Amino acid sequence: MSSYMIGDVQGCDAPLAKLIEMIDFSPSRDTLYVLGDLINRGPENLATLNRLIGFGTSAVCLLGNHDIHFLGIECGLRSLKTGDTLNDVLSAWNKDEIVSWLRSRPLAVYAHECLMVHAGVYPSWDLNTTLTLAKEIERELGGPDWVNCLSTLFGNTPTTWNNELIGTDRQRAIVNALTRMRFCSATGEMEFATKGPAVNAPLGYFPWFAVPGRLTQDVLIAFGHWSALNPNDSHNSLVQYNVMSLDTGCVWGGCLTAVELGPENSFKKIQVNCEQSDQTIKRVKVV
Repeated sequence: MSSYMIGDVQGCDAPLAKLIEMIDFSPSRDTLYVLGDLINRGPENLATLNRLIGFGTSAVCLLGNHDIHFLGIECGLRSLKTGDTLNDVLSAWNKDEIVSWLRSRPLAVYAHECLMVHAGVYPSWDLNTTLTLAKEIERELGGPDWVNCLSTLFGNTPTTWNNELIGTDRQRAIVNALTRMRFCSATGEMEFATKGPAVNAPLGYFPWFAVPGRLTQDVLIAFGHWSALNPNDSHNSLVQYNVMSLDTGCVWGGCLTAVELGPENSFKKIQVNCEQSDQTIKRVKVV
């Protein structure tokens, strides 16, 4: 029995199929943890979703910001953006099943002594708080009033979290931290405008995992969302923060990455080159 974490797939089904073949994944034996952004920007979103849905409970798939964006479009709360490639899912014969499956996905998972999220963990949240707050949203999106909950999740405010937040502000802050956050200040202000590598942090801001005093420093965290971190080059700098970045830019011509969860916090990284003409495999031992 083996367990693997996989970074942002974003509708790149051919690399996903190759990666699954190379790790010899069997849903009767093994478990996949897919860290959100299952779809969008890639060429085969419907095939990707049908593949993952077909694995049943052996594929634990988190919600990412692109997945939530799709749900918003489907419900008439959002419009397609330039670069979106969601038409195959929006016109799918099994769209209702897909929507039901997506809205029942978790936003955070703790397994094998690793906390898995799509984007980040707010600095003042410990492990239990993170999982509890994620469950709040999961219950709402999985419940009968899920469209009303979904309608509250889009926007950049509030930029800071406090335990007294209620209603719309509370739900949006939770989702933004878990699915969109990259940079955060020492006082806990999230910043959503800046993209690019960590060195692009605005004055007074840090990558979320480098905020001084973060309460999850003693918890290994795996996340995606931030392909510009280029974890293949910056692994050593991420290790000091006890985090693993698994978005290696598959949809942008990089790699699709899986990490096999091993004993005593040992990990093996397996990568598929996403250039369709050269599906080479890289295996890297990660300590």
